[in-house]
Amino acid sequence: MRLIGNFLWFIFNGLFFGLVWWIAATIFFISIIGAPWGRAAFNIGKLSFFPFGKDFISRKEISEKTDIGTGFFGVIGNVIWFLLVGAPVSILHCIWAIGCAVTIIGIPFSIQHLKIAGASLFPIGKTIVSTKLAKDVNK
Repeated sequence: MRLIGNFLWFIFNGLFFGLVWWIAATIFFISIIGAPWGRAAFNIGKLSFFPFGKDFISRKEISEKTDIGTGFFGVIGNVIWFLLVGAPVSILHCIWAIGCAVTIIGIPFSIQHLKIAGASLFPIGKTIVSTKLAKDVNK
């Protein structure tokens, strides 16, 4: 199911959303001061290409260490991100999720849009892992 879901997602949603996120990441990186947000946008773009079987969790949960993105500066960066980018983009992904959920066949895509919407709220200090690893870490 994961392979078929990722293939269909990539054709109908993933290519578009992944490229939009990577374009946004490029713009953030060009500004230099936006590099932390560029990394976050790049990671969300990677998740947007093939989201089935993947999850977005804190790096601190995996390494059990605090780094610059999972500490105080990460919190500040996430607050700025949420106010300027996170909330509006998350709302757009929720609207796409509703549009996909209207049909029975679109429900799995709707779930992936909601996953990306959640990831886009506070992405600094997070990484993409397999769903299995995320479940093992959160036990």
